[in-house]
Amino acid sequence: MDELPDMAPRLRELRRRRGLTLETAARRAGLSPAHLSRLETGHRQPSLPMLLALARIYGTTVAELLGEVPAERDAITRGGRMGPAEADGWTYRPAGGRGRAMQALRVRVAPGTQGDLVRVHPGEEWLYVLEGRLRLGLGDSVYELDPGDSAHFDSLTPHRIAALTQDGAELLFVHTLLQSPDPHAHPHA
Repeated sequence: MDELPDMAPRLRELRRRRGLTLETAARRAGLSPAHLSRLETGHRQPSLPMLLALARIYGTTVAELLGEVPAERDAITRGGRMGPAEADGWTYRPAGGRGRAMQALRVRVAPGTQGDLVRVHPGEEWLYVLEGRLRLGLGDSVYELDPGDSAHFDSLTPHRIAALTQDGAELLFVHTLLQSPDPHAHPHA
């Protein structure tokens, strides 16, 4: 398993910069303090949902947590410019600029990883299957997605992702840091 040597101290530094104790940050991220401590010391690798939660709490992006900071804030992200980062069996490549309301990643999901990990957090998520087949659990429903299929959902809906194909699956993944608007809310006059 590939190591993420720079991420552990970065996680600790971001938490301290925000003035959060290990216990407070762990609670907000839905982790145990021991688990967050292992992430900060490099003994555990975070999953994508953990990275999303920690990025939100620390006011940063997943790309910055992974150490992928482009030299300038361009509208263009070149495919070969930054190498992949691997965590918990998933491989991530940036697919969009940093410091934006939407974060885009190209993700390779290894088979047998993350299948039982259910997450709930504010925001919206959109994914598009590039290769392989994907199982997406949304609430009580389970969907099997083929290449070319996409999903767009409110991430407050409990969700989980797993690869169904032996070689894993590759997808484009976009998420927002903010809760999606309530479609039933009435505007104030």
